[in-house]
Amino acid sequence: MTGGARNPVWADVISAEDEARYEAAGFGRPAGAGTRPALLIIDVQYRTVGDEPKPFFESVRDHYPTSCGEAGWAAVERIAELLAAFRERGLPVLYPHVAPKQAYDAGRLASKVPSIMDVPDKGYRFVEAVAPRPEDILIPKRHPSAFFATALTSYLIDLGVDWLVVTGCTTSGCIRASVVDGFAYNFHVTVPHDAVYDRSPTVHAVNLFDMAQKYADVTATSEVLRALAQNDSRSA
Repeated sequence: MTGGARNPVWADVISAEDEARYEAAGFGRPAGAGTRPALLIIDVQYRTVGDEPKPFFESVRDHYPTSCGEAGWAAVERIAELLAAFRERGLPVLYPHVAPKQAYDAGRLASKVPSIMDVPDKGYRFVEAVAPRPEDILIPKRHPSAFFATALTSYLIDLGVDWLVVTGCTTSGCIRASVVDGFAYNFHVTVPHDAVYDRSPTVHAVNLFDMAQKYADVTATSEVLRALAQNDSRSA
């Protein structure tokens, strides 16, 4: 490789040769931030973290079969930092989320992931630490992408947004689908790797790597906060 130190986020699961192949092909260049950011908090509901922090298998057994366990709670702490920064600046916060499933929602999901059809309504409550306020925008969705068959794009255009900071879960599912669609609409997309979560560390890392090569800038929450501060100084 010619790029120096390897990224610790995926170094344990992506080989040096794999990284070298993408680097040789010219992938993974930074796209940069925009100037009008919005925060997406996707599916941060108790059904995806459990009612309290517990190891994965305990959370699945004791709380919800769709829980990601402690990984979700760790990400919630970082999402809370980003949320505070966005609210302090009066920047838009949007909550794409899955509503309680009904029989007519089944579609192909019921055959692929039947457990999601059995989550009780209380599991769909937003996690209190990052719950929406009246001024925030709720985006009910029925599919992985926050953009598919929703009004999200219309809201973002109306708000003049050009930069999406995407948080929540799962990294391999709704995060990835939303990132790809946001990229397709030509938004700058940033994914804080410690503010998204999945049920498998390996799947989490692989999807972060792939998004970083093609669709988004993947960085830490601390770097996003720094970018927001830099954006403040440019806007002053």
